[in-house]
Amino acid sequence: MDLFITDKIKYIGADDRTSKLFESQYEIPKGMSYNSYLIKDEKNVVMDTIDRNVTEKWLQNLERELEGEEVDYLVISHLEPDHAYNIGLLVEKYPNMKIIGNSVTFNMLPNFFKIKNLEERKMVVKEADTINIGKHTLQFFMAPMVHWPEVMVTYEQSQKILFSADAFGKFGALEFEDEWDCEARRYYFGIVGKYGNQVQALLKKASNLDIKMICPLHGPILKENLSYYIGKYDIWSKYLPEDDGVFIACASIYGNTMEAAKKMAQIQKEKGAKKVALTDLAREDMAEAIEDAFRYDKIILAAASYNAEVFPPMQQFLNHLKGRNYQNRKIAILENGSWAPSAGKCIKEMIGSMKDIELIEPQVTIKSRMNEENIKQMEQLADNILGGEKDE
Repeated sequence: MDLFITDKIKYIGADDRTSKLFESQYEIPKGMSYNSYLIKDEKNVVMDTIDRNVTEKWLQNLERELEGEEVDYLVISHLEPDHAYNIGLLVEKYPNMKIIGNSVTFNMLPNFFKIKNLEERKMVVKEADTINIGKHTLQFFMAPMVHWPEVMVTYEQSQKILFSADAFGKFGALEFEDEWDCEARRYYFGIVGKYGNQVQALLKKASNLDIKMICPLHGPILKENLSYYIGKYDIWSKYLPEDDGVFIACASIYGNTMEAAKKMAQIQKEKGAKKVALTDLAREDMAEAIEDAFRYDKIILAAASYNAEVFPPMQQFLNHLKGRNYQNRKIAILENGSWAPSAGKCIKEMIGSMKDIELIEPQVTIKSRMNEENIKQMEQLADNILGGEKDE
């Protein structure tokens, strides 16, 4: 992974390869990068600290790049502990260091740290304020609720670099140079997905800047084809489908509902669906299911009935979607219930408050195991949800 930024702007972050979960909920089989940066000039500036799990490596990187010099400023883009854990350490280590943040930053900072003489050390910046540190000039733009209220991004004017806080981040350690899209999408909809309007506001500000490089707090430094990454964020934050395809989300107890879901997937493919993805909500990564739900324009919810409601993995899945403002999709329902099917009713109630949802009929109701009549209904449903669309 290319971590070179410029001769004077250094990467000092570190990978965490020991943690199994990010934010105690998202699986990170390939670890996580925690990014921090040092700008060396007449004044030396640290752009955010780092998570406690990689403190030692971060300090080594910082001290190596400082070459015995002091830190003059710390810019706090985001106070979440995975980036702010070492603020207290840095404040003690460099007693003359000033702290740069916005008014909300400093309202929240005492919740995390007791900093002596904070009033004398803090530098409060507002929208579009600049600070000159020599040959580099830092300009600050507020990004509230992307994804905390104090978040701001920093634009370095001379090198045209955007330090984007959590925006444009992804899961995975930097040692893995895998495809950006999937893990960035899973990260976006898990971490930022609820705040599409706020992301749109940030993108509007960014459109007025000449950006040559993006340095996020997680994931790789983005140096080429920036319009591609910005375009993805534009689609995601508008809640628009990214791909034509059918996503089948299945919550099965004993396997009968999954058997029907697999048959539904087969029928979709036979009828020319451009892409069909199927996930087991009870056994596979929930964050990946959420990612696929936002990725495709059509979704089939297949679930068993449970306690006169719906099997909990489906309920959990729909709660996640609702909490992230899921909208602008076609949805169909396949329910299963041995004596009193209830899953379909519960699913309809849960999706009823979502915006711009087109419910596709017929609802398929299976009683224990699918039969020939169910298969005919599924074929009709496939025709209706595809709307005549064929793979070309």
